[in-house]
Amino acid sequence: MKIKLLILGLGLGTSFLAGCNDDLSSIGTSIQPGDDTIAVYTDTFRIQATTMQLDSIYARSTSAQLGELYDPLYGNLVSDYMCQFYCPNDFQFAHTPYEGKIDSVEFNIYYNGSNKNGVWVGDSLAPMRAEIFKITSPLQKNFYTNIDPRQYCNMQESMGAQAYTAYNTSISDSLRNTDSYNPHVSIKMPTEFGQKFYDETINNPGTFKNQETFNEFFPGLYVTTTFGSGNILSVASSVLKIYYNHAVKSTAGKDSLITTWEAFSITKEVIQLSRFKNTDMSQLLQPNDSYAFFKTPAGVCTRIVLPTKEITPIMEKRIVNNLPLELKAMPQEDWQYALAPPPYLLILPEDSVKSFFEGNQIDNNITSFLSKVYDATTRTYSFPNLANLVKYQMENNPDKDLSLLLIPVDRTTTTNNSYGQSTVVTTAITNYLAPSGVKIRKDEEVMKIGITSCEYAR
Repeated sequence: MKIKLLILGLGLGTSFLAGCNDDLSSIGTSIQPGDDTIAVYTDTFRIQATTMQLDSIYARSTSAQLGELYDPLYGNLVSDYMCQFYCPNDFQFAHTPYEGKIDSVEFNIYYNGSNKNGVWVGDSLAPMRAEIFKITSPLQKNFYTNIDPRQYCNMQESMGAQAYTAYNTSISDSLRNTDSYNPHVSIKMPTEFGQKFYDETINNPGTFKNQETFNEFFPGLYVTTTFGSGNILSVASSVLKIYYNHAVKSTAGKDSLITTWEAFSITKEVIQLSRFKNTDMSQLLQPNDSYAFFKTPAGVCTRIVLPTKEITPIMEKRIVNNLPLELKAMPQEDWQYALAPPPYLLILPEDSVKSFFEGNQIDNNITSFLSKVYDATTRTYSFPNLANLVKYQMENNPDKDLSLLLIPVDRTTTTNNSYGQSTVVTTAITNYLAPSGVKIRKDEEVMKIGITSCEYAR
C-alpha cells in the first residue's frame, strides 16, 4: 500500500471542506481551533478479479433472443423462448367468419428495432430455421434462464417451421424503405388450430372469460431454431394471427368479403420465459493472470474482491471521499462477426444480485453502482466514485473482504424537463440479453485502486 499525505491549512477556505465531506463542512470553521489542519490521504490498494460462470440470469421481459451463434473465444450460444399470449376478458371474434370458417393462421416473430432492416448479431445471411411447438404443461413464473423446454412441451408435435435469413433478400428496396415494413419471420400454422379457437368461442365462451381460463385452453408456444447457426435475432415482439373472411354489404347493397384477423400478443400480463444455453467456454474459465471476461447472456461475468480487511484499519477514523474505478478492455477480436462489448456494467455485492433484479431495483449509489456507458474510444468502463460502497462495508462487515460482481446490464431512461433543463433519469436496469463479449485487463497496473480520504490533524 502506498500513502500520499498532504497537510492543508484551514486557510484554503470552506469550499474545500464542502468538497471533503458534508458532515465535515457542517461543523463550521468558527468553532475550529485556529491551528487545526486537514490531512488528505491517497491510499493505494490492490483488488482481485476472476471470471465467474453464471448458471442463469433473471430475464423477465416481453422481448427475446432467437438463434444460435458460435464465437472462437466466447463459445457457443443457443437462445430461444416459451410464451403465453394475452387474451382480453370475454374475448370474442370481432366479426363472424364467412360460413364459420377460418382462412389461415400464422405466428410472426418481429425483430424490428433501431435498425430499419432489423436487429441481430452475427451473419445476416446465415440460413436458419425457426420452429414452434405447442406447450402442454402450464408455464411457471420462474424467470431464470436455465429452464428445460422439454418439461413443458411435446417436442414431437411441431406447430410449424420456416426457413429464414435475418436480412431478407426477397424484400424489394421499395418495400424495405417504407414506414410500414417490419422485419419478421412468419410461420404458417395449421388452419385447424385457428378453427379450434373460433369454435371454442361459440361452443364454450367461458374459456375466454379471463386469462387463467384461456391459458388452460392454450398454454402457449415454444419458439426455437432447429437448423442453422451463425445468427441470433433480437426479438421485439411475437404475435399469433388468425385470419378469416367476413361479409359486408357495399353501398349498392351487394355482399362482398373482407379479410381480417384476430391477434394475440405477448404482454407484461402474461409469462414469457427466455432460455440461454452457453457451451464451449473453457478458454474463459481457465486460470488467467492477464484478463477477466464477460459474455452475455448468462455466460460469464467478473467477480472483484475489495480488500476491506486491509482498508478498514486505515480508514476507520477518516472520512472516505473518493474511490474511482476504471476497467480497461482489450480491443474487439479481429475475426468476422466478433462479439461487441455490452453497453453498461453494474457493480454490487454478490449476495445482493438476486434481490436486485427480482425486485426491479435501480442503482442506489450506496451498494449498487452503474458504470458510465462503455467508451469505445478509450475502451473503458468508468465508475466515478464507489466511496459509499467502502463506507457501507466498513460499517456493516469490516472484518470481511467485500465480494462484488460486475454484471453486464441494459439501462432504460426517461428525460425530465424542469426549469428549462433536461435530466436523464434511469427508470430500469435489467440483465443484458443480447449476445456480447469483452475481456478486461487484470494486470497489476489496472487492478490498483486509489482511495482519497481526509481527517483533522493537530
